[in-house]
Amino acid sequence: MRLLVEQLQQLEDRLREGGGKAKIEKQHRDGKLTARERVAALVDAGSLFVELGLLLAYDQYDGQAPAAGVVTGLGRIEGRPAVIVANDATVKAGAWWPETITKMLRAQELAMRHRIPIVYLVDSAGVNLPLQDGIFPGQYGAARVFYYNSLMRRRLKVPQIAAVMGMCIAGGAYLPALSDVIIMVDKTSFMGLGGPNLVKGATGQKVDAETLGGAAMHTSLSGVAHHMAKDDRDCLRLIRQKFRELAPAPVAPKAGMPAKSGDGLYEVLPADHRLPYAMEEVTARLFDAGDYLEFQPEHAPELLCATARLHGYPLAVLANRRGFLKTNGQPRIGGIIYPESAKKAAYFVEMANRTGLPILYLQDVSGFMVGTAAEQEGIIRAGAEMVEAMACATVPKILLVLNHASGAGYYAMGGQGFDPSFTFSWPTARIGVMEGDSAVMAVHGPELEKRKAVGEPVPAELEARIAQTRADYERWLDAKYAAARGHCDAILDPLVTRRVMAFALEAVSYSGRRTSVLQEVVS
Repeated sequence: MRLLVEQLQQLEDRLREGGGKAKIEKQHRDGKLTARERVAALVDAGSLFVELGLLLAYDQYDGQAPAAGVVTGLGRIEGRPAVIVANDATVKAGAWWPETITKMLRAQELAMRHRIPIVYLVDSAGVNLPLQDGIFPGQYGAARVFYYNSLMRRRLKVPQIAAVMGMCIAGGAYLPALSDVIIMVDKTSFMGLGGPNLVKGATGQKVDAETLGGAAMHTSLSGVAHHMAKDDRDCLRLIRQKFRELAPAPVAPKAGMPAKSGDGLYEVLPADHRLPYAMEEVTARLFDAGDYLEFQPEHAPELLCATARLHGYPLAVLANRRGFLKTNGQPRIGGIIYPESAKKAAYFVEMANRTGLPILYLQDVSGFMVGTAAEQEGIIRAGAEMVEAMACATVPKILLVLNHASGAGYYAMGGQGFDPSFTFSWPTARIGVMEGDSAVMAVHGPELEKRKAVGEPVPAELEARIAQTRADYERWLDAKYAAARGHCDAILDPLVTRRVMAFALEAVSYSGRRTSVLQEVVS
C-alpha cells in the first residue's frame, strides 16, 4: 500500500503542474494566477479541497491533457461546501477536451443532486477544434453543460457564480451567461461569441479584444456582467462576498474519534490481493467509536451491515468481509454474495432509506455465488432484490472500493452505474468483470482442456495469448486505469479517507433525500 500511495502521489504531483513551469510562468507574467492557485485562494484557509477527476485522461493524448485541462472538486467557501470548476489555461489555453466535458458535467451533477453552490472560474479558449467531434455533438456533449446550467438556475435553485478570469469564447460564453452572478477582471478577461479574428473574417470589422468583449464593456455597456474586479485576487474576494450573502451553513454535528488510529490502514490489506484480512480493522479506523452497531452479525456474516457515525455524521454501512467464514455450520467464502446476504442487504438498505441514513459501501467483492445450490436457492431473484433496493434508495450513496470490484457484485454494492453521490477507490482497487486468472479460464479454458484430454502440450502461440490476456487484465484492473476513464472520482490515500468521507457526508447532508439527476429532471 505504501508503494502504491507513493506512486500515486508522484503521478498526481506531475498532473497538478498542468502545462508545465513555462506555461505557469507565462500565466504569472500575464498577471493571472493558475487554476490551482485560484482554487487554493478561494477555499477557506486550512480547509480540505477534494479534487475529483484528477487522473482523467492522463494516459491519453500523449500526455498533453493533464487533468483534462480543468480542475474540479469539492471545497469549503465561507464555511459552506461548494463545487468548483476551474479551467487550467496552462493546458492548451484551457481548451475543452472530450474529457473536460465529462468532468464539468460530473461536477454539475454533484451540485444539482445535493443543492450545493457551484463556482466556475472560467479561463478557456473554447472547444479543442481538432477533437470537436467528441465535444460538440451528442446527448452528453458540450450542450449538456448549458442544459444543467439552465436547470440549476430555473428549476433547482442551485446558486451558480461565474468568474471570467481569462478567455471565454463562443458557445462557452453561455456558461457564465446562464449563471446567477457574473464577475469579470479588468484588462484580463474577455467574453464574446467570437474573438477579433473571427469577427474580422465574418464581418470584415476590425476591433480589439477589450472593445469587443472586455470587462469594462460588459459591465458598463452590454450589461452582461455584474461586477468588475481589478485583478484575480479581487475577483476571488467578490466570490467569497457572494457566499456570505447565502443562507448560513448548517451546524455540523459533534465529531467523534475512531476506536483505532488511521495509521494502521496501510497494514490492513495484505500485499497479495487474494489473501484475507479483517474488515473490522478498517471500520475501527474509519468510524466513530461508541456509535457503531452491526446489524444481524450472526446471519450471512460475509456481508457486514452496520449503523455508524463518521466524524459525527450518521450513516449506514455495507462492507464485504474476506476470508473463510461459517454460519450455522455452513462454510462461506468472504467477498462472495450468497442468497442470504443479498436478502440481508436489501432489507438493510430499505431500512436505511426509510430512516434517511446515507449509505456507504465499502467494497471488496468478488461477485455472486454460482453453482447448483445457489441457483436452486434463487440467487438471481435475491440478487435482483439487492440491486433494486440499492438502485431505488433515495438517500445519498457513497462508494469506496478497497480491493476487488468484480462482476455483478460491483453493481449490487453501489456501483458507479447506479448514480452514487461519490465514487472513491484506494490504490489497491481492482475494478473489472473478473480477475485475470478467471479470464484466462473463460477465454482459453476450452482449448486448454481439449489439448489436455489428448495429451498435447500447450503450444507457444497459446502460451503467448494466455500471457497477453493476463497482462491486459492486470492493466485494466489497475485503479489508475479506472480513474483515467472516469470510473471513480478520486483515488484516496487511506490516511485521508476518513477526512474526505466526512466532507462528502457533510456535502450530501445538505439535500437529505434526493432522487437521481435524471429522476429530478423527469419529475
